Amino acid sequence: MKKLLLALVVFSVLTCGYAWHRSVQEGRFNISGTVVVPERLAALAQADNNACAIIVKNEADVPVAIKRVVDPKFPLSFTMGEEDLLTESVDGMLKLEVQINNHGQLGFIKQGDIFGASQEIKPTAKDIIVQADKTLGRVQLARNVKGNFFRTAAR
Repeated sequence: MKKLLLALVVFSVLTCGYAWHRSVQEGRFNISGTVVVPERLAALAQADNNACAIIVKNEADVPVAIKRVVDPKFPLSFTMGEEDLLTESVDGMLKLEVQINNHGQLGFIKQGDIFGASQEIKPTAKDIIVQADKTLGRVQLARNVKGNFFRTAAR
């Protein structure tokens, strides 16, 4: 009976030690995933001097972590850890946003920028897929259309 109790105590101590070691190794903030751009925007997203900013925001929409990749190639795999944090604490659910641009300003979406966001994630989420499929591009009339809609509608 004593041997069984001793074995149980040793097993529980080893299990607790392993769980503690794993939580310290992973940290309180460890996110990984992939940024995907649709084919129609791939050439624009992979242009020279572009930067892909991966921004993690808290529930109050305040950035808590940022990672930048210069001259990205898509699909882009990423990992973010505690070295990417801007704040001391990360609590609650998070939102991940992606901005691809060549002007370097974050938070300002300009014409030609590509952006996207994920659903709510946990601070230790893995295998996140973020679709960067929105853009503010130039409005153009369709080609090969007889006449001009604006010209004919004004008559």
